[in-house]
Amino acid sequence: MTRRTPVNRAQRRLDRPPRERFATRSIAFESDGDTCRGRLYLPGGDDDPPVVVMGPGLGAERTFGYPAIAERLADAGYAALLFDYRGFGGSDGDEQLVDPAGQRADYAAAIDRLDRVDAVGNDLILWGASLSAAHALTLAAERRDVDAVIAVTPVLDARSIVSARGARYVARAGAAGMRDLLGHRLGRGRTVPIVGGSEELAAITEPGTQRGYLDLVDRESTWRNETPARSLLGIVNYRPVGRLAEIRAPTLLLAGTDDPIVPAEAVVDAAGELSSGTVVSMPADHFSPFGEDFEPAIGHQLSFLRDALDR
Repeated sequence: MTRRTPVNRAQRRLDRPPRERFATRSIAFESDGDTCRGRLYLPGGDDDPPVVVMGPGLGAERTFGYPAIAERLADAGYAALLFDYRGFGGSDGDEQLVDPAGQRADYAAAIDRLDRVDAVGNDLILWGASLSAAHALTLAAERRDVDAVIAVTPVLDARSIVSARGARYVARAGAAGMRDLLGHRLGRGRTVPIVGGSEELAAITEPGTQRGYLDLVDRESTWRNETPARSLLGIVNYRPVGRLAEIRAPTLLLAGTDDPIVPAEAVVDAAGELSSGTVVSMPADHFSPFGEDFEPAIGHQLSFLRDALDR
């Protein structure tokens, strides 16, 4: 029985499936002229399994705790395509720009790539956490080939998240974003941390989130805790909550009652907009579903998929 050596601090104690119970292969696809790269996880013995497309969260790479989810999905009979956005990880570029529209384009290109993969079936599940949950929900509102959606600690209204940080943060973020937007073409761009302390100008600043985020970073990654400051401008007006009523596929919203970024009450309220929604509130923060709260979180996700796809 082969086990993978944990590659991040948060998942040292996870029970990982034996490596012999699933296969993996590298996948590449084009998005707006650049190449995105990822890994396809395939269950053993299943013909034409449903396939889950997985994008990383805000500023993250696909190695940051997400393989543990993909492995458990494969062990349960689902294929999973886990990929890096352009500018991150193994994909082209290294700017680490967080561009919601561009990342949704990468996500859509990953879905289209599956048309050329014979090893998966036609059932399509979109999966996301934090900001990538916003991508999954928005794409599900736009497409009619989606059979289920899983959104873990989803960013539903970035404007309200940013506003909660106060007027001083809003003013500083706007000024830094505009300076970077104007200066990067001249080689004078500026960066801000992806995750920082509550007094820092970072994309994520809520108390307790810095340690939770950094504990998921792959120890072999060349990732940098920085993103162009103009990323803040792209994030602030992202409000997939306004598109939830357009989603026709069964959708799971998984909220953490201790989440300092996305209040569980906001997720529960938003679930009422879904035509076929399931909302679960569990004791967790924004990142603990990948660490100390992994087992109950993945249990809810697998239970939802069994019901949604009638497996």
